[in-house]
Amino acid sequence: MAAPAAPAAPRAVRNVVFVDGVRTPFGKAGPKGMYAETRADDLVVKVIRELLRRHPELPAERVDEVAVAATTQIGDQGLTIGRTAAILAGLPKSVPGYAIDRMCAGAMTAVTTSASGIAFGAYDVVIAGGVEHMGRHPMGEGVDPNPRFLADKLVDPSALVMGQTAENLHDRFPHLTKERADAYAVASQAKYAAALKAGKISADLVPVATRSAEHGWGLATADEPPRPGTTMEALAGLKTSFRPHGRVTAGNSAGLNDGATAALLADEETAAELGLPVGMRLVGYSFAGVDPEVMGVGPVPATEKALRRAGLTIDDIGLFEINEAFAVQVLAFLDHFGIADDDPRVNPWGGAIACGHPLASSGVRLMTQLSRHFAERPDVRYGITTMCIGIGMGGTVIWENPHWNGGDK
Repeated sequence: MAAPAAPAAPRAVRNVVFVDGVRTPFGKAGPKGMYAETRADDLVVKVIRELLRRHPELPAERVDEVAVAATTQIGDQGLTIGRTAAILAGLPKSVPGYAIDRMCAGAMTAVTTSASGIAFGAYDVVIAGGVEHMGRHPMGEGVDPNPRFLADKLVDPSALVMGQTAENLHDRFPHLTKERADAYAVASQAKYAAALKAGKISADLVPVATRSAEHGWGLATADEPPRPGTTMEALAGLKTSFRPHGRVTAGNSAGLNDGATAALLADEETAAELGLPVGMRLVGYSFAGVDPEVMGVGPVPATEKALRRAGLTIDDIGLFEINEAFAVQVLAFLDHFGIADDDPRVNPWGGAIACGHPLASSGVRLMTQLSRHFAERPDVRYGITTMCIGIGMGGTVIWENPHWNGGDK
């Protein structure tokens, strides 16, 4: 009988870096939106190709995995979209791919899952991102929730309607008033408009050819959802969307949107070998569950968990990119951690209330913008990307600035 094999040597955890991220311009969902006649998988193809175009120092065959998220994985968002989009984008057929779903945090989970593979040594370079074409595939299309959710009272009926969960947050925290939510939304629009004027937004965008049977070919070069010049007076007059005399409106929420994102991640030594830039270093991440009927509070326990595991506190964080699914959800996070509604560290270029939230794609938008902030802010050492997630979850990723010059944060 042969002697048992010697145990494998312990693996060292490798440093994971965010090299770069790009996205399509975000469009309004629906028949009048700019992507109404554009396929979802073609949006993913555009962002993958753009990453490779921007980084000719990366041989395509060195990509070890393509992870693409979609919340509604049917039609042109189905068929294992990470693999099919990789083939359509021209990557070698030896490059594998897969699809992933964690609702709004799909792209965030694509990053954390594939980054874990890099840290373990299974990959050296990956592409991770997400897509959502809410015009073609409304959230919940084709799903069949188990009747026991309601029959056994496992969740409140409102848990399956995201806007109603935002109203529930207002109920639970009455000091988070509609006026505060509207003021936050106005500020998001203003910050986005200022960043756009300063040329901060366009650097992340890849132009997309669009087709319309009525209007012919076009080129999407800018986000469609923003409403520059939004005022408190205008928001005060909007109807509440999910409850009579409620507090959640189209003005203090992200809209229904179409778009795709992709990021390039690598082991830090591999990035150095290939000459790839380093935008951020991954410090840690956590996901946490909360009561589904108040899913918007999810970023709070997720952030607490991530900070605890990283040995950091909220005072160590110098920049925050928080997904603005609903203004009240951001306010709940800020209040919990004692951060002012207008703290300049939070979403410096505005957020999803202005530019849009194509569900599974948004996590990489947050990361890409944080990476851009880091490049301009060597005084900041740590930043986080965080978001609430449908069915009662939150996700937070902590990043370190490679350009940090030894300042306070």
